[in-house]
Amino acid sequence: MYAVTVRDHMMIAHSLPGEVFGPAQRKHGATYVVDATFRRPALDADGVVVDLGLAAAALTAALDRFRYRDLDDEPALAGVTTTTEMLARLVADDLAARIHDGLLGAAARGITGLTVTLHESHVAWASYERELCARGVPEVWFVLPPGVDDPAAPSGGNVYDRRIRDGLPAQGRPVRPVVAPGSWPLPSAADLGGLGRLLAAVAAGAVVLLDGLVACAAPGVLAAQTARLRVVVLVHLPLADETGLDPRLARDLDAGEGHALRAAAAVVATSQATARRILERHRLDPARLHVAPPGVDAAVPAVPCPGGTRLLCVAAVTPRKGHHTLVAGLAGISDLPWACVCAGSLDRVPEHAARIRREAAALGARVTFPGPVTGEALGALYTGADLLVLTSGAEPYGMVVTEALARAVPVVAADVDGVAEALGVAPGGERPGLLVPPGDAPALAAALRAWLTDDVLRDRLRGGAARRRPRLHDWTTTSAALAAALGTAA
Repeated sequence: MYAVTVRDHMMIAHSLPGEVFGPAQRKHGATYVVDATFRRPALDADGVVVDLGLAAAALTAALDRFRYRDLDDEPALAGVTTTTEMLARLVADDLAARIHDGLLGAAARGITGLTVTLHESHVAWASYERELCARGVPEVWFVLPPGVDDPAAPSGGNVYDRRIRDGLPAQGRPVRPVVAPGSWPLPSAADLGGLGRLLAAVAAGAVVLLDGLVACAAPGVLAAQTARLRVVVLVHLPLADETGLDPRLARDLDAGEGHALRAAAAVVATSQATARRILERHRLDPARLHVAPPGVDAAVPAVPCPGGTRLLCVAAVTPRKGHHTLVAGLAGISDLPWACVCAGSLDRVPEHAARIRREAAALGARVTFPGPVTGEALGALYTGADLLVLTSGAEPYGMVVTEALARAVPVVAADVDGVAEALGVAPGGERPGLLVPPGDAPALAAALRAWLTDDVLRDRLRGGAARRRPRLHDWTTTSAALAAALGTAA
């Protein structure tokens, strides 16, 4: 590994809150000698690691952000404890962004590693090391809501975020995931302050991808950073579309979402339906709006039972998912043989889940609620089902629809938002399922009765699902689409 180091210096003033810092809690000055070391496995066409003049100029420019300043008064550093270690990281991130922007020359994109060291004296110093991908593209900061990896809280949004987080590096976009603690999308003042400090610590010019659950609930925090960061917002479900919101709260969430999305450098929706909705609602620039629908993993086809009696609903038991309609629809076919498994969290809105289970109790043991199911156990539920039933009142895409189709399982679903897009059509134009009006229990009961009693219909829908299955796209396609969107913000 070849390496070249350039050196500069800076003087700053700051204070370090916390007893651990002793006298440094008071305002004081500090002088640092700063080294920036650039590494690469092979020299460029000129036989060098980097143009020394350009590297030295880049380091000077990165330090000018701090030089001769009182860091306690810098709005971009509000809430950041400016230790020597943290300053080393901020300088390194700034240099990485400059490499990406070509400010050290096109050949510098072959730099694969960067170390910044701040020397406080001849006996003490601190460093920050970071890797760059082969072309020198800096990391994408991905700001996530809490619980994205919590197996007890499975959701389509969490799955999407995890797959993007894990898939972007293969598209040449290394990711630095960070969780924004808080009660999103209804944050406290402390939650907003924490998000502000998180973003202030990101180097100027960096690309920051934020889950819309966080970003759209913090328009003021975003507005304070959009001049220095390349902000991209990922929208799953528009905030005001959540079922059961107080009308005033829904209006406030919608207004804040509009401000946040208009301030962003780019917006990514997870379905065409959501893209159309936010484009019209928030008057966005179409050129900044992109779509990256969810993917699905290939799966073994289910083996159907002749009568199609094994029904499956995969959805958290919340008002938006429409279980009241589901139970009422099932009551309308109580004279027929069937069983329905309702897999999904029961503790998001506990009182609502308890009410739904009481309603379903009238149907006996034919309706079961096993709670959240993930991984292989969830795969087994899909493979053991004959029909997926989804009764949501709002659904940006409906990833459970494509999960079922990946196993050639047909679908009966409420015709809302992106569900028709997820369901799609098989070659020849036939749908691999039936769509019914949302909240219409009699229509749902009629569709389920047709499925259970009409052998020709059942065979046709199964054939459509089998033909739709190979046309589903995988998560690599999703990651590529999102990486392309990020590129527009760079």
